[in-house]
Amino acid sequence: MEPRLEQYLAEHQLTDQTLKVMPLTGDASDRRYFRVLLKHARPIVLALHTGPIEYQTMPFVSVARLLAEVPLPVPRILHHSNALGVLGLEDLGDVTLQAHLGAATPAEHAALYRQAVGFIARLQQRGEALRSDAYPPYRIAFDHEKLTWELEFFVRHYLLAYKGAPLSEAHRDALRAEWATIVDELASEPRVLCHRDYHSRNLMLHDGSLYIIDFQDARLGPETYDLASLLRDAYVDLSPQQVEELIAFFLALKGSEPSAPSALTDFRRRFDLMALQRNLKALGTFGYMTTSRDNTVYIQYIPRTVAYVKANLARYPRFARLGDVLDAWL
Repeated sequence: MEPRLEQYLAEHQLTDQTLKVMPLTGDASDRRYFRVLLKHARPIVLALHTGPIEYQTMPFVSVARLLAEVPLPVPRILHHSNALGVLGLEDLGDVTLQAHLGAATPAEHAALYRQAVGFIARLQQRGEALRSDAYPPYRIAFDHEKLTWELEFFVRHYLLAYKGAPLSEAHRDALRAEWATIVDELASEPRVLCHRDYHSRNLMLHDGSLYIIDFQDARLGPETYDLASLLRDAYVDLSPQQVEELIAFFLALKGSEPSAPSALTDFRRRFDLMALQRNLKALGTFGYMTTSRDNTVYIQYIPRTVAYVKANLARYPRFARLGDVLDAWL
């Protein structure tokens, strides 16, 4: 066993109760996760960080407190060790929303997505009421700098590293100009509380309900951010009808269901713009994981994400120039 885990179990009087310790598939971070099967008790999950932690100042801990106040269902933090760099968490099992969808009936599928969209609406509405600089998410935002960095991340890790694109200086200038118009519009929108990585792999099905995980990077951003992340998910196909119905459901929950067709068209335009930025960043992440981290599991999700990007580029004449620049590598 990993020595730090062995010591952690001993310090929390869990050694004699432990039946088995199993490594779990991690996320794209440097954290490692282990399930501990216990005698006469439910399993727990241990999150092993790369080194010591400072529990009281950890974003994960602060955001967990905030989400519990909303309230939204998140895993309980059971115990921790700063010196060993370990958090003990409630075990939500192995069934993500992504994994469950293959076995779900159409009615179950629809109900789970409505619940997931409902969480976004609640996060935004209650998040505004709970706004306080005491919580880290209210001190950081998807501003010009962050949004631009994410688009340049796509250039570095998808176009250059993964696709080997021979970008000329003219190409780079054209991309910078396109990024500026996208970022100016997104950064100017009113900001709400966002999960920041809200998709089917970060929603766990446990005891018949969805739970939210991987929320430590929460921050302020456009109201379309989490919705675009969920409905333009690199890991799941949703039909156009499902997307339209869930957008309408979200607007109804927010009490902002547009009465005029032009208002709905404007929301959809803002949703598509956010999805375009989000999907380009996702391609950058997939390229980074493949070329820099030697983790090829994400290659299978590139075609779906590229399809989202191409559809949005084709839908709006304003993106004709961007589509021309990217066409050879999409």
